Amino acid sequence: MKILLLGGTSEARSLAADVADDPLLDVVSSLAGRVHDPQLPAGATRVGGFGGATGLTQWLERECVDVVVDATHPFATSISANAHQASRATGTPLVRLVRPAWTPSTEDRWVRVRSVSQAAETVERLSRRSFLTIGRQNVGAFAWIERTWFLVRSIDPPTGALPPHHEVLLARGPFAEADEIELMKAHRIDTMVTKNSGGAMTDAKLAAARRLGVPVVMIDRPREAGADFSAGTVGAVVDWLRAHAHVRGNDAR
Repeated sequence: MKILLLGGTSEARSLAADVADDPLLDVVSSLAGRVHDPQLPAGATRVGGFGGATGLTQWLERECVDVVVDATHPFATSISANAHQASRATGTPLVRLVRPAWTPSTEDRWVRVRSVSQAAETVERLSRRSFLTIGRQNVGAFAWIERTWFLVRSIDPPTGALPPHHEVLLARGPFAEADEIELMKAHRIDTMVTKNSGGAMTDAKLAAARRLGVPVVMIDRPREAGADFSAGTVGAVVDWLRAHAHVRGNDAR
């Protein structure tokens, strides 16, 4: 059974590794190519876009794909929408692997917002020294803010305009809680901005903010695209794929 795995996340890499030796599952992982030095998954890999929903539809038909697994970042709305449209156009089952969102404890000080632009308005109102951990593509939404100094952390250099007062820190997780605490102390951070991406790779920053009493401007997830099957764990998706492959094999007999 041929599977297109839309990846780029730690969950996608785990899934690719788990099924790499399964003779029933032929997986091709697809990476967007936006990170300069991506962590490559096990097995076959392609890098780059498809050309929107139309290009993805054509690729699925040309490559005779049996199942699409969307294991992209929870905020990768464009590729998820394209995957949904292409799967519907081709009649290809779509499986969604989405890590559970973070939830606040009673000790967390979250300010929940619906968008990056709303996060910027909140920071401008509340913060003098802000820690931006939203990736490199949305930093420009904060470029108009003059009263706040920003520590901007991303894997690759940010794209677009930057705030007048800032420092860029290039780093890749996972991060340790103790190191996050020291980083925030050293830069006198009074507010942190992040997307509710979930997962353990970068949750140490939330623990550090909690320990220090630093408010977190938390950008809520966008609405998920529909899927034929959706799960929050790699194991559940692997079980579904293997069961589907067995059913297909029995039908072929």
